[in-house]
Amino acid sequence: MSKEEKHIVILVPSNSALMDMAGPMEVFSRAAAEQTKMDHHLQYIVHTVSGEATRQIVTSSFLPILCESTFEEINYPIDTLILSGIPADDDQPLHPNLLPWIGAQANRVRRIGSVCSGSFMLAQAGVLNGKRATTHWRLCQKMKEKYPDVLVEHTPVFVKDGHIYTSAGVTTGMDLALALVEEDMGRTFALDIARQMVLFLKRPGNQSQYSTMLAAQATDYTPINNALSWLQTHLHEEISVERLAQEAAMSPRNFARIFVQELHITPARYIEKLRVELACRSLTEKKLTQAEIALQSGFGNADNMRKVFLRVMEATPSEYRKRFKSALHT
Repeated sequence: MSKEEKHIVILVPSNSALMDMAGPMEVFSRAAAEQTKMDHHLQYIVHTVSGEATRQIVTSSFLPILCESTFEEINYPIDTLILSGIPADDDQPLHPNLLPWIGAQANRVRRIGSVCSGSFMLAQAGVLNGKRATTHWRLCQKMKEKYPDVLVEHTPVFVKDGHIYTSAGVTTGMDLALALVEEDMGRTFALDIARQMVLFLKRPGNQSQYSTMLAAQATDYTPINNALSWLQTHLHEEISVERLAQEAAMSPRNFARIFVQELHITPARYIEKLRVELACRSLTEKKLTQAEIALQSGFGNADNMRKVFLRVMEATPSEYRKRFKSALHT
């Protein structure tokens, strides 16, 4: 069977985060191995390419790596170009030819993307002007201020706008790579790669980079943590502040006060956000009816869930499912 070769290039500047490069590389490399086993007509060829004048670069964790070539030595057609992130807070100088090269490639390649602060190189090259994009949540405001022509989205794990893809912090490069594999090879194939890598969840791009449950880890106050642990397995129930206070062995009034003090959100709003996140995952990953998802998530019925979605997500559950049932923004 004749093979359609797709050259996947991971561009690695000096001081790049190792995981920004290694995560997507591992996803595409495993996908390439599976394509070979299947004798599939599509075949990835994965390259690590230096963004410098030399092939050896030193990562931000001080581990040196030897790339296959420099960006100026590439002599094959690039299908997908992924830019690995570099610290965005120290204005690191880049190779003088790199940004013009990135700009030129953006007009040639089928797909171009970035991991974490790699989006700043896309922005510098003018690739993101007038485009929706994301980056690490700590850098979103800086990107908005520095590149006002970029339509920065603060929360998504990754964003697709046309053939341009930007992802958030570090591990989201794997989410993006899996989504790109899904575009080419289908959802079943991509999920198999995720299972091989023992990834807990192949996150759709719209999922928040900074989840409610992750935010809750900011508190080490045991009574609050006891209530939160109980909450994780009881979202389908009717939950009151009084019930949560009982799990924390506190008075309702004191519990509500300490909860806001520790998590900077009211208990009711926290519960609602957890239920929305659970419903979002179910809508994109499960073939349940909206009524079943509403019960499972604690909304009671589909009408209540719809009202909350319109207020929180600015979309109905049906619209959300239609837009995000595949892993990528459309």
